[in-house]
Amino acid sequence: MDSALASDDKAVYLANTVRVAAKILVVGHFAVGKTTYVGSLSEIRPLRTEETMTQAGALIDDLRGTEDKTTTTVAMDFGRLTLNESLVLYLFGAPGQRRFTRLWRDMTNGALGALVLADTRRLEQSFPVMAVLEEHGLPYAVAVNQFEGSPRFAEPEVREALDLLPETPLVTCDARDRISSTHALIALVQYLQARQTHSSQEIV
Repeated sequence: MDSALASDDKAVYLANTVRVAAKILVVGHFAVGKTTYVGSLSEIRPLRTEETMTQAGALIDDLRGTEDKTTTTVAMDFGRLTLNESLVLYLFGAPGQRRFTRLWRDMTNGALGALVLADTRRLEQSFPVMAVLEEHGLPYAVAVNQFEGSPRFAEPEVREALDLLPETPLVTCDARDRISSTHALIALVQYLQARQTHSSQEIV
């Protein structure tokens, strides 16, 4: 189980100027790329709770398009990203199997929002994930992780297939690429900021 920070990591400790920490969830169905996504963005060696997949798990986990996958997250992934001298984001990647849903329901506590990773080969598996977020009133954006060989669809088609609200951000990304992953995160953060601004104006 890989859960220790690298001892030679230059950015293990937070700067003493940091005043605000924000929690963001990275969620999605099994084998959609959450661990990879958190790892591509984290400025520290990410905490990972991965275990080798067993034959028992293979009987209930959908391995379509990911037949070479040998490990799976059993608790969470954790990464950190400093946005400026006073603000840091903590990224929590939740396990994707339905049997772990109760675990990551608890992870929604204190989160500002969530990024839902989706796979065009298995879009229907995103519905239970989005249902939990909506149940807890957690705003989210959707990022289609573009796996090699996966079908490509126009944004309106994906939006309709996922039954997304017009205001819900929908982007594409490559979870292996830091720049691409950053753009997906920016889409979520901008959405959260817009919601906050709108709420503040309604109060006034």
